[in-house]
Order: sequence, then structure tokens, then C-alpha cells
Amino acid sequence: MTNWTFGTRGRGALVASFAVLALLALLGIVTRPLTPIDETRYVSVAWEMWLRGDFLVPFKNGEAYSHKPPFIFWMFHAGWALFGVNDWWPRLVLPLFSAGSLGLTWLLARRLWPQQAGLGGQAALVLASTLLWIVFSTAVMFDVMLAFWVLLGMHGVLSAADGRRRGFVLLGIAIGMGVLTKGPVILLNLLPVTLLAPWWNPGLPREGTPAFYGLKPVKDRMNWGRWFGGVVLAVLLGAAIALAWAIPAGQAGGEAYRNAIFWGQTANRMVESFAHRRPFWWYLPLLPLLLFPWFVWPGLWKALAQRRRAGFDRGMRFCIAWMLPVLVAFSFISGKQPHYLIPLFPAFALLTARLLAERPSARVGLPALLAAALGVGLILAASGQIAALQEDVAALPPVWPGAALVLLAAAAWWAGRRGVSAGVTLALLGAGTLALVQLAAMRSIEPLYDIRPMARAIKAVQDEGQVVANIATYHAQYQFLGRLEAPLVELRGADVAPWLASHPDAYAVVYLKDRKNLAAVTARHKQAYRGGAAVLVDTRTAARLLADHVE
Repeated sequence: MTNWTFGTRGRGALVASFAVLALLALLGIVTRPLTPIDETRYVSVAWEMWLRGDFLVPFKNGEAYSHKPPFIFWMFHAGWALFGVNDWWPRLVLPLFSAGSLGLTWLLARRLWPQQAGLGGQAALVLASTLLWIVFSTAVMFDVMLAFWVLLGMHGVLSAADGRRRGFVLLGIAIGMGVLTKGPVILLNLLPVTLLAPWWNPGLPREGTPAFYGLKPVKDRMNWGRWFGGVVLAVLLGAAIALAWAIPAGQAGGEAYRNAIFWGQTANRMVESFAHRRPFWWYLPLLPLLLFPWFVWPGLWKALAQRRRAGFDRGMRFCIAWMLPVLVAFSFISGKQPHYLIPLFPAFALLTARLLAERPSARVGLPALLAAALGVGLILAASGQIAALQEDVAALPPVWPGAALVLLAAAAWWAGRRGVSAGVTLALLGAGTLALVQLAAMRSIEPLYDIRPMARAIKAVQDEGQVVANIATYHAQYQFLGRLEAPLVELRGADVAPWLASHPDAYAVVYLKDRKNLAAVTARHKQAYRGGAAVLVDTRTAARLLADHVE
């Protein structure tokens, strides 16, 4: 069976994981635009900060934006300062953090299993070919960046467990940067593994003693009170880092913004999170897709069952303590999204690589590969994306990527029969699946989600001195793409009709439920938008469209 470490230290597999990430990131940039409403909103917030020259307080459509901390926006600014304002740099930031996460995963495996140096490269390759990780590595979102800080924090935890005080400093830095990236959720990802240290590391070495990597507990225990005291100090260091931004930002942003970033946002999210919107088991049926192709391979579960009977080593326990409590916690918080689990994926990759190392002769059967390939196809066919296309058959994805996926599964099986390891074949299947999905969806995504033409049309109207309103909740989706320098008027409910009547020379963006009568609408610009259409019209036309019960 061909070894899939590509070298005794796994550097070849690490390089292969970087190559997979780079190719899929490039494919993602080429095949899809910045997608509303999330990606376009975050880049627009960075754009407004850039226009204002204000790098403390984020702004969205002219108002202080308290929903997210500023670190990702600072990363966009750093690239714009070097290369000028452009569309491509914000789309490279997350792949770069994903690459950093692959490197940290490789190094973490060397800490956990130093006698098995090749595991790090295997874990990186597992991570780079896991479906949801790559999807969000190529999206302008926060979760892969958060995972980078979680990985850095895990290095700090292990360093502290080896008796080095600087490990707590590293943990504190990771907490602070995680808060600046996505808020206090970093604590939920990092603290459980520190609380479970007596289980995964039953003996802490005293400071100055050799690092503990073996399977047997260290007898010379350090006082657990000192351990948890160090964790508390790390949390305080993280809080100090976050407050170094939050205090001056709160003073600069005014009372409402200050209350939002210190109290309002956290309180509101806690209330919403426990509002029981989604059942506790909601994540479980999604795991086979989110962790495709590794989760659906029976060989992984056989290896897990065998290892469970033999007992978990320290590294396995560490990964379980990192992953399982956080998954349970997120399951009981009813505000659920698949990408909330992204920081757990490196733990899954490390555990998977360790289990596969014990089954070097394992192969991937053709029925399992074909079933997985067809299952992904069925899930995609039933997804809301295709349902939103309704009767627009021309925009449906082509058939050939599905056929290519089945052929890819057959090729992976054939390679396994010729001695290629299960790790390589599954990595090929995972990366190939995402590539084919992106190619298949390209023809349907671009007409529905590429809003650059509308943004440019709004810019042209504003350059003529006209005011533009958005008749719906406005997520600033046009601000960056159109390089708009003035906010749009956001109109909803009872405010719409009086404003339209009092601004006869203005324009408004109106959203239609469908595109059936789009050709009959006289508009400055009109295009498909998500499940319906968006039109830029004068206020008289907007009033008429709304009177016809158009959303």
C-alpha cells in the first residue's frame, strides 16, 4: 500500500494540501462573484472604513456597525494599502489564513505524536480536502480565520501542559485575537479543552521537566490550581487585547455603539441563541456532508471502534476534548449555522489521520464511493439553490459534473486497487467533488448573485447627483462593488410611500418576487437577483410596482 505521508515528516502531504487549497481557492474566485448578502456586506464595511479613514469603528451604510469586530476589515485594509483597492485581495485573505491553519495543524500533530512525524501532513491533507473547510476557505467569512486562532490557542494549551508558562501567554494572545475576529465565541472553542486537561493529560509536568508526549501519565504532577490559574490569566490577557480596541472604539463610536459592543450585542445574541429555533440534533444529519468524504467512509469508523477497545492515547483524547464538548454546546444553542463548526475541523482531521495510520492497508470500496458521490449529487439537486431557480431551466447546472463525479469515484476505487492509500484516494475524491460542484453551480450562481451591474448602475445615478433608496432591509451589498461614496436610503414599511411621494426625482431599488413581468418594467437597470429580480427605477415607477403588491 502506497504511503501517503510523502516523506518521513509528512512535508510532501503538507505541500499537497497547500496545492489543493490553492487550486480550489483559485477556482472559487473564478467561478463565483462576491455573494450577497454576507460577503458583500463585510467587504462593504471595510470599504466604508477605508473611505472615512476610520480604522477604529466599522461602518455599514453610513452607520456604526457593531455586529462584528474589526480584525478581518483590518486585513482587507492591509492589502489595499499595499496593492490599492481591488476586488481580489479580500478574497485571498481567507485562503491565506486557511493555509496558515494547515501549517499549524501539521505542527500540532508533531506535538501530539512526535514519534509519528508523518501524521501532520496527513492531517493537513484531510483538512484541505474536507468539503465545508474548503467552501469557507474560499468565502469572505470569519470562521476559518477564527479556526486559525483556535489552532494557535491549542498550541498554547499544549505548551502550558508541557510545563512552559509562555503557553498561557500564547493562549491569551489567541483568545484576544479571536475576540477581535468574531467575538467571545473563541472562549467556547478554547476553554473546554483546558477544563478537561485532567482527562487528556492526567499528569502535568512540573516547570522545567521534559515535555510529556507519551501514553503513560506523568507521576510528578503540577498543582492543578496553578494550571487553572494560568488559564484565568490567559483569559484576562485576551480580554486586555480585545479591550485595547474596544475602549477607544466605544469612545469614538458614541453611546449607542459603545453599548452595542459591550453589552447589547452579547445579550441579544444570548437571547436569540436560546430561543429554540432549531432542534438540538440539527447538526447530526449534516455531518456526513460537512465532513465529506471522510465522515462517510466505513474504514474510519472501523478504526475508531478498534482504537476505542484498545484505549485512546493522549493526542486522541486531546482531539476529543477539543471537539466533542464544543459540538454538544453548539447543539444546545438553538441559533445554528453549519460554519459555526469550522474551528472543530482541525481536531477531526488530526484524529482521522491518527486513526488511518493504524490501518495502512485499508481501501475504499467502490460501492461506498459511488454511494457517497450519488448522495452528494442528490443533496445538491434538492438544495434551495436549484429550487430557487423555479422555472428557469436554462440556469440549471449541466449534467456533466455529476457524471464526472461518478467517474472520479470509480478512478479513486481503481487507484486503491493498485495500492494507492485510502487517504490519497479520499483526498482526491473530496477535492474533486468540490471542484465539480463549483463548476456545476457556476452557470446558475452568476446570473442570480452577481450584483456588480446593479452596483455600477447605482453609482452612475449617484454621480448624477440623484438620491437612491433601497426598499427593503439594506445589507450594504452595493457599497463596495459600486465603490459608492454615499449611503443608500433604507426604506421599509410605512416609511416607503411618503418618501417616494416627497422625492419625485430620486431613484429606488425595488425587489420583485419573480421575473415573469420583468421585461415590461421600465428601469434604469434590471437583473435577476436570488429567487426574483432587482430593478433600479424612478420613484414613480417604484410606487406603481409596490402598489401592484410587488415585494
